[in-house]
Amino acid sequence: MADLFLGGSIDPATHDRTSPDSSGNVAVPTDSLTTHGVIVGMTGSGKTGLGVVLIEEALRAGLPVLAIDPKGDLTNLCLTFPDLAPNDFRPWIDEAQARNAGETPDEFAASQAALWAEGLAGWGLAGTDIGALRATTDFTIYTPGSQAGVPLDIVGSLQVPVDMSDAEVVADEIEGYVTGLLGLVGIAADPLASREHILLSNLVQHSWSEGRPLDLMTLVGMVPSPPIRKLGVFDVDQFFPADDRTALAMKLNGLLASPSFASWAMGAALDIQSMLYTPDGRGRCAIVTTAHLSDEERQFVTSLLLSKLVTWMRRQSGTTDLRAMLYMDEVAGYLPPTEKPPTKKPIMTLMKQARAFGVGVVLSTQNPVDLDYKAMSNAGTWMIGRLQTDRDKARLLEGMTSAAGSVDVALVDATISGLGKREFVLRRAGRDRPDVFTTRWAMSYLRGPMTRDQIAMLTPDVATPPTATAVATPTDATTAPVTAASTAPAADESTVMPTVAAGTPVRHVDVAAPWLGAIGGDSRGTVFDAAVVARVAVRYDEAKADLVHDQEYEAVLFPLGETIDMGRLVQVDYDDRDLRTDAPQGAAYRLPSAKISTKTFFADIERGLKDHLTRVLGLEIPMNADLELYGRPGEADDEFAARCRQTAGERADQETAKLRDKYETKATSLRNQIETAEDRADVLEEEAKGKRNSELLSTAGSFLGGLLGGKKSTSKMIGGVLGDAGTAARRRGSTSASDRRVDAAENKVARLTGQLADLEADAEDDVREIAARWNAAATAITPMTVGVERTDIKVLQLVLAWVPVA
Repeated sequence: MADLFLGGSIDPATHDRTSPDSSGNVAVPTDSLTTHGVIVGMTGSGKTGLGVVLIEEALRAGLPVLAIDPKGDLTNLCLTFPDLAPNDFRPWIDEAQARNAGETPDEFAASQAALWAEGLAGWGLAGTDIGALRATTDFTIYTPGSQAGVPLDIVGSLQVPVDMSDAEVVADEIEGYVTGLLGLVGIAADPLASREHILLSNLVQHSWSEGRPLDLMTLVGMVPSPPIRKLGVFDVDQFFPADDRTALAMKLNGLLASPSFASWAMGAALDIQSMLYTPDGRGRCAIVTTAHLSDEERQFVTSLLLSKLVTWMRRQSGTTDLRAMLYMDEVAGYLPPTEKPPTKKPIMTLMKQARAFGVGVVLSTQNPVDLDYKAMSNAGTWMIGRLQTDRDKARLLEGMTSAAGSVDVALVDATISGLGKREFVLRRAGRDRPDVFTTRWAMSYLRGPMTRDQIAMLTPDVATPPTATAVATPTDATTAPVTAASTAPAADESTVMPTVAAGTPVRHVDVAAPWLGAIGGDSRGTVFDAAVVARVAVRYDEAKADLVHDQEYEAVLFPLGETIDMGRLVQVDYDDRDLRTDAPQGAAYRLPSAKISTKTFFADIERGLKDHLTRVLGLEIPMNADLELYGRPGEADDEFAARCRQTAGERADQETAKLRDKYETKATSLRNQIETAEDRADVLEEEAKGKRNSELLSTAGSFLGGLLGGKKSTSKMIGGVLGDAGTAARRRGSTSASDRRVDAAENKVARLTGQLADLEADAEDDVREIAARWNAAATAITPMTVGVERTDIKVLQLVLAWVPVA
C-alpha cells in the first residue's frame, strides 16, 4: 500500500495552507481507491489538474493507469520535462497566451519554465522527481480512428477471449461491442428486443464458441447469410427476413466503406494487458484520447474499451490493494441517470465488482446532475471543487450521502460554497468530517488540449503499439515480436517480420494445416515466406433458371512476386484454425519482393482476385430447353432426368386431355347417329316383314277361296282370280320397296359405324404421336454453365499469411 500525495490542507476561511511542510500534506492511501473515487468541479475549478496529479501519483507508486480522455486534456501527462528548461516548454506553449501576457513566445516559454520550477519547489518536488517518473513509466497516447498517436484496431477487436468459461463476462463484452457498433450507424438497440442486436450478438457468440476470431468485415459479411439456422425458437428468416438483413448489412458496409473509417482498422488489437504493462511487468500510462471523434464514435470506443477492461479484470486474482486505476475524464454522457448508452453497463459493472480485483475507478465530471447516483453510491472517496449552480450542489450532496453514509450536509454545503480555485473538499468513507485541501503542483505541463499534430509530435516513430509478452500477440498487428532464430538467417531473411500494410490481418499457417503441402509448404520449416490467403463469397445468379446460389471459395496465392500472378492461385479448403495469430518460436522471414507494406498491393490483390474468378468460375448445371427445366447445384444427373420424365409425362397428360375432349365430342355425335340409324332400321325391318306376311295371306286366300269355292263357274272364278292376281302383284311391289328402305337404313348404320372406327384409329395415332414427342423432350438434356459477375464476388477475408517453407 502507498499514499497518493494530492496536496495540502487549507483553512477554508483564509484559504491558506495549514502547514507548509509535509505535516500538512493530504494523501489518499491506494487501498482506499479500490472503493473508487469521484472528482466534481465546474470549469476552472482545477478539476483536470487534480486528475493529472492523481494519475501522476498512481504512476509514481508503480501502478498502471488507463486514462480515457474525451476532451484531450490528459495528453498533457506526456509533457514532463526533467530539466525544466525553457527550450523544453517552447514547442508546447500557447502563443495566444504569450500575446495576452505581453511576451514573445521565447519569453513566455522561459516564464512558464520558471513558474513550473517554482511551483514544484513549493511542494518539495523538483526535476529529479519528474525524471524518476519518466524513467519508470511508459506513456502512450492512443488515438482510435486516427494515426496522430498510436492507432487502435477497433475493427479487428473481436478476438476470442482467452477465457470463455464465464458466460456472463463473454456476453457483456459482446453486448458492449454490438451496442456501440449499432450506435455508430444510428440504431439505438435494446439487447433484449432489437433484431439487429440479437442477430449480431449471436453471430459473434457462434464464432467465438467455435474458437474463430472475427473482425468487423467478416461480421458484416455474415449478416446476409448467417451460419446459424435459428434465433431462439424461430428460423432466422422468420425472425429476421433476408431483405431486412441485407439492409442492415448495407448500412454496416457503408460504415466500412467510408474512407474515414479505414483508420479504425489500423494499429494494435485492443489488448488491456499490453496497454497497462510492459513486457517486464512495469506499469504503463495508457491515454486513450477520443476528442477527435463524434459522440457516437466516442460511445463505441469507450464501451468497447471498458468491456475489454472488465474481461481483463475478471481474469486477475483477488487483492485488497490497488492493482490498476481507470480514470475517466468528464464522464457525463457515459453514465446518465435514466438513459442506457453502451458505456453505462460496463461502468456500473466496474463500480460494483472491480474492488475485489484491485481495480480502482475514478470518475470526473463538471455536471453532477448528469450522473447515475445508483452507480456512484459505490464510490468511497469524493473530491468536490467549486460548483456552478445550487442544483449541482444539492444533487451532489444527495449522491454523497447515499454513497458515503452519514454526512454533515450543512457543513459540507457551507464548505463547498466557499471553495476557491484548485481547492477541494475530500470526503472519505469512514470519516465524519471532510478535509479541505488545495492540489499540489502538477509535474506535467498543463497547457490544455492538444491538437492532432501536437499529439503526433509526441509519437513520431510509432508504427505499432507496444505488446506485452505475457499475453497473446495482437492478431492484426503489422509487425510481430522479435524472436531469436535458432540459426543465423540468410541474407534475404530476417528474424523481424517485414512490415505489413496497416489494417491487413497477419497470420502464420499452422504446420498441421492439411493443405500446406499442396502449396509447397514444409511442416518442419522455421523459415516463413509470404502468401495471401483469401476467403471469397460468390453468388451465382441466373434469372431464367430461377437460380440464386451462394458458395464460398478459399484460395492461397503463393509465392508472392513483384507482380501479381493469379495463375499461381491454388484453391484450398481452410478454416481459421489453420491460421495462427502468434508467431512460432525461432521464426525467420524471407524478405518478399512483393510490396506487402503498402495498402495498394492488397487492394490490387483483391481487384485481381475478383477479375480472375470472374473469368474462371462457372457453375455447370443440366438444362432441358424443351421443358424449360434447369438443374440445381448438387442435384444428381439421374434425379434431374427423373424430374424431366415426370414433367414430360405431366405435359403429355395435359395435351392428351385436350385431345380427349376434342374426340369425345365427335365420337358422341357418331354414337348418337348410329343409335338413331339402328332404331330406324329396326322399325323399317318390322314394317317390311308385316307387309310380306300380309301379301302372302291376301293372295293365298283369294286364289284358294276361288279355287275351292266349288259353286261358281269356272269363268267367273278365273275372272275373279285374275282380278285378285293384279292386287297381289301390287302388294309384292310394295314389299320390295320396304326391303330397299331397310337395306338403306342398315347401310347407314354400317357407314356410321365405319366412321366411328376411323375416328378411334385417328385418336390412337394422335395419342401415340404425343407420347413419342414428349418422350423425346424428356431426354433432351444438355449442360449449361452459369457464369459469375464481378459484382457478385465479395472478398470476406484477405490475410497476409506466413507459410513455413524451409
